[in-house]
Amino acid sequence: MLIQTFMPDQPVMQALAAGDRDRFLEAEAAARRHAGLPPFGRLAALIVSAADSETCDFTARAFARAAPQLPGVTVLGPAPAPLAILRGRHRQRFLVKATREVRLQAVVRDWLSRVRTAGSARIQVDIDPYSFL
Repeated sequence: MLIQTFMPDQPVMQALAAGDRDRFLEAEAAARRHAGLPPFGRLAALIVSAADSETCDFTARAFARAAPQLPGVTVLGPAPAPLAILRGRHRQRFLVKATREVRLQAVVRDWLSRVRTAGSARIQVDIDPYSFL
C-alpha cells in the first residue's frame, strides 16, 4: 500500500508507517475526541441539489439563513460538494457538528421544516455519514 500525505509527522501517520495498530487507534481516538467527531460527537451531512445552479444556490442560501443557532450545534456551509455536479444535478453541502447531548435528528428535522424548496431542488440528509462525497 502507498499512502501520500502532507502531514507525515502526525501521530496517526506515524503509527500507520510503523504498522502499530494500537498506537494508530489511540491517536485517531484522541484526534476525534479533540475535534468532537464521532463517536465523541455527532455529524450530519446535508446535500442540496437541483437541476440548475441558480436553484441550487438559491435553496442553499435559504437553508443557510434558517440554520439552527443552538448551543452545541455548529453549521458549516453551504459550500460546493466535492462532486459539485452529479448525474446532471448541481450540489451544495452543509456539515452539522453537534455534541453527543444534542438530539441531532430533531434539530435537522426542525431545520428542514422551516425551509420550502421549489422546483427541482432536493435535500439529502445523512446522519453520522461515513463519507462526505
